[in-house]
Amino acid sequence: MMAAAADGLGSLAIDTTQLNMSVTDPTAWATAMNNLGMVPVGLPGQQLVSDSICVPGFDPGLNMMTGITPINPMIPGLGLVPPPPTEVAVVKEIIHCKSCTLFPQNPNLPPPSTRERPPGCKTVFVGGLPENATEEIIQEVFEQCGDITAIRKSKKNFCHIRFAEEFMVDKAIYLSGYRMRLGSSTDKKDSGRLHVDFAQARDDFYEWECKQRMRAREERHRRKLEEDRLRPPSPPPIMHYSEHEAALLAEKLKDDSKFSEAITVLLSWIERGEVNRRSANQFYSMVQSANSHVRRLMNEKATHEQEMEEAKENFKNALTGILTQFEQIVAVFNASTRQKAWDHFSKAQRKNIDIWRKHSEELRNAQSEQLMGIRREEEMEMSDDENCDSPTKKMRVDESALAAQAYALKEENDSLRWQLDAYRNEVELLKQEKEQLFRTEENLTKDQQVQFLQQTMQGMQQQLLTIQEELNNKKSELEQAKEEQSHTQALLKVLQEQLKGTKELVETNGHSHEDTNEINVLTVALVNQDRENNIEKRSPGLKSEKEALLIGIISTFLHVHPFGANIEYLWSYMQQLDSKISANEIEMLLMRLPRMFKQEFTGVGATLEKRWKLCAFEGIKTT
Repeated sequence: MMAAAADGLGSLAIDTTQLNMSVTDPTAWATAMNNLGMVPVGLPGQQLVSDSICVPGFDPGLNMMTGITPINPMIPGLGLVPPPPTEVAVVKEIIHCKSCTLFPQNPNLPPPSTRERPPGCKTVFVGGLPENATEEIIQEVFEQCGDITAIRKSKKNFCHIRFAEEFMVDKAIYLSGYRMRLGSSTDKKDSGRLHVDFAQARDDFYEWECKQRMRAREERHRRKLEEDRLRPPSPPPIMHYSEHEAALLAEKLKDDSKFSEAITVLLSWIERGEVNRRSANQFYSMVQSANSHVRRLMNEKATHEQEMEEAKENFKNALTGILTQFEQIVAVFNASTRQKAWDHFSKAQRKNIDIWRKHSEELRNAQSEQLMGIRREEEMEMSDDENCDSPTKKMRVDESALAAQAYALKEENDSLRWQLDAYRNEVELLKQEKEQLFRTEENLTKDQQVQFLQQTMQGMQQQLLTIQEELNNKKSELEQAKEEQSHTQALLKVLQEQLKGTKELVETNGHSHEDTNEINVLTVALVNQDRENNIEKRSPGLKSEKEALLIGIISTFLHVHPFGANIEYLWSYMQQLDSKISANEIEMLLMRLPRMFKQEFTGVGATLEKRWKLCAFEGIKTT
């Protein structure tokens, strides 16, 4: 290969006519195509090799670099230049070898197509070879792409070349589309257009499968190691029961550091069935020593609870400090939104201040809710402590002052009491089991039916009570309506008599039509006054404390607005205090109190508006 490279460099140095030919000159391109026996195609004067491929410092006008001869990218040792990105147009140059010359295809033609690359491809198909091309010439051209392991040449004008590595195939594909000319001959047998494409080979696929299997084995091995590393350790083996081991275990049970290990051994022995008449006393002493650790555990729990209470107190203090700072921040935002400072901020600054204020208020509310929840929990715990004294407090007695004998007696007393409790629980469980056995399914179904009937009876009673209340209300309404009807009929009779008297007076005395109108107006006013009196008599009092509260808020709001306010404005204000209230409910409440609120019409035509005003002070003056 080094000799071929030296020969190639020598040919480059000797053949000055080829070196002096400009690649970008259209006349030189036409002359080269004419030597190959092809009709020259008109080309624009564009650069055959892009700037990204060209070595910097190359001057196409001088056909040489400053002090350096032109370098062929196919020289061994340098390797082929990889194709540029797809966005840039691929421009190839003439490649000179020792026994042949490779001319690139017309840049205006589309690039040669290739099939889909098979996995692990190391073999290429080379078609369009000259008829006189030998295996040595093919190896001379393609060994510059990489190490060739095998060349299988056919009698026809194609061959298969297998490389040592996969990336060498990409370099060989770069030569697809070049026209190959052997020496300086113009014979058709000495020229051909190369077509390089991916080839499917069983050896390549077998090697690729072997690599995939090896990688899968490595991955499985890695996963197994990871699983073994993360797997929890297996528990230590438990020895068999013997009197010697039982004596050692009894000593371990008395030690606080070895208690957890010893209690597992004791549990496994009892589950295995090692307890019998001979070993019952020994097992009882071990169980009793295990029971003696209950007091220690309760003391530890009490200390941990005390630490938790201290941590809760620290957290509550820190939370109150944070809440006070939030209150200060919200106060700053509220002060900045007042008229004195608000007018001096720009629109963008106001928007940011408003966003920050809302965000800080939300955070402040969340912190306050959390603090209130902690306080509620503390109050509930305090109430529980007042109702029943917890056993942990009783256990916090200072035991250092007690004597050893009293302590031992107390332990025995506690153990006996716990045994007695255990017996009581067993007796209660046996009683419950017996009761469940005696209780048949029929009794259960009867109980369920009785409960269901009781629930239905309660529902029916509630429905009857509501229906009775509705009937009483309707009866009172009917009586009021009858009274109003009789009253209106009496008024109508009186008015008819007055009208007859006025008509007779008009006929006799000759009064004008205006006097009759005044009389009619007076009568209508009397009727309206009677209606108002009836409404006042009929209007019921306040139903609940909520209505009294609503009337107070509405009266203060209308007192601040002396010119009145429409119902929508009043409803929007009330909805901030109670989101469930409706405008119809407010209007009905105002209409029920005509002595306190009155409705006025303002505007003309389309601008006509109904406004409510507070008239309580006027009513007091008149009365």
